[in-house]
Amino acid sequence: MLWIKTAHVLFVMAWMAGIFYLPRIFVHYAEGQAAGEDTRRLVTMAHKLARFSAVMAFAALGFGTWLWLGYGFEGLWLHLKLGLVVLLIGYHLQCFRYAAQMREGRLIRGSLFFRIFNESTLLLLVPILILVIVKPV
Repeated sequence: MLWIKTAHVLFVMAWMAGIFYLPRIFVHYAEGQAAGEDTRRLVTMAHKLARFSAVMAFAALGFGTWLWLGYGFEGLWLHLKLGLVVLLIGYHLQCFRYAAQMREGRLIRGSLFFRIFNESTLLLLVPILILVIVKPV
């Protein structure tokens, strides 16, 4: 099971790398649009990163499910963690929506919004880490 756990952690790290960087691309896109710059490369980057991080998310969720089947579904910490993971999936889906808006040229949010949106991921990730490592409940 330790190999499965290692794979799960590896793919979660890759997923989070994409989740942290994708909103930064949105920030640069919004600022570039406001300045009248060419932002086509950012559109391509966002599309590719959204797809890459989705693959990493599916792998993380797959190995996480394997762990759940191996260790069981016990402990309040696990239930809370899974609830936060569902919210993280929702966050990722919203990133897909923003990337689609970029491709269509109708991203209506500003760079300040995306800076806050980017940092809000920590509101999900930090409690997940605490629940997994400390298991306070």
